[in-house]
Amino acid sequence: MTQGKRYAIIGLTILTTGALRMPFERKMTDDLNQAGLLPPKLEQRTGEKIGQTFSAVSLGGLRTLVATFMNLRAFTFFQEQSWGEVGDTYELIVDLAPRTRYYWDTGSWHQAYNAASYYLYGSELPPLRRKANWRACILRGREFLERGIRNNPNDPILKHRLGTLYSDPNKINAFGDPSKAYEQAYEAYMSATKTPNAPSYSKRFALYSLARVPGREKEALELLKEIESEGGNPLPTIYSLSYTLRYHDAPTQPVMKLIDSIFPSRRLAYDILSTHWQRSHDRFPMFGVADGIALLETDLKIPQNESAFKQDLLHPMNPDDYFLPNK
Repeated sequence: MTQGKRYAIIGLTILTTGALRMPFERKMTDDLNQAGLLPPKLEQRTGEKIGQTFSAVSLGGLRTLVATFMNLRAFTFFQEQSWGEVGDTYELIVDLAPRTRYYWDTGSWHQAYNAASYYLYGSELPPLRRKANWRACILRGREFLERGIRNNPNDPILKHRLGTLYSDPNKINAFGDPSKAYEQAYEAYMSATKTPNAPSYSKRFALYSLARVPGREKEALELLKEIESEGGNPLPTIYSLSYTLRYHDAPTQPVMKLIDSIFPSRRLAYDILSTHWQRSHDRFPMFGVADGIALLETDLKIPQNESAFKQDLLHPMNPDDYFLPNK
């Protein structure tokens, strides 16, 4: 046998063996990917960004290390308030380490909070440009969290963070309709409660959001009852929602009887409902609050000049005020 024929036979044998092994190796790779035991394949755009190190990083072993150094680089951009560079760097980081919650959480925070605050307070751009950039940063932070959740569907913290962003009173105007934003916050919080190791307070925050959605009061009342059945010391907001949602459910019931069934004392009821009244800007339901306060003031003999209705309502910071021409 000539040397050429020998090499041809060896080559044919290698190709045949490889072809036979390919289906088994492909199935094994798919199984390992589904089990989360292999890192996702790097996108080509990631390789273009990190240049000559792409080949080494693609092997998998250096991806976490490179992500760590890129995170330090992103912090430098943050200090320089180079928000575009911050965002682009975290896009690269999460490509390298898509299963690390910290990078998704921090990348979103830089955009939706730090960059947005810069355009709210510190930028010298014209007001309309600042407002457009402020909103764009918040929406980019939201999108970052949403992708983080898709990459980490069993992570309750990222879901809770999304709920927090949607319901943040200083961010909610960026999402358009506040009622819709609270509805989406509720959905994010409830999604968090259905994942392992969810924060114990996610369900409570879900209630706070759902109670602010007009037309869903009955659902909010059912969620409230579920929370009450789990025990624990009620917080003032739980007390006030217990009153307003039950009042909404049966508006003709005796108000003082309802108050006595919820609050440990009438004095505490008055303090909590008065504070709730002053926080009307928070968009919590106000069903029966004025009636309850009026009856309690009579019962507790509150001087007229000290009436809750005589006190100034609290006015929170409104982001739109910072985009007026004289700001």
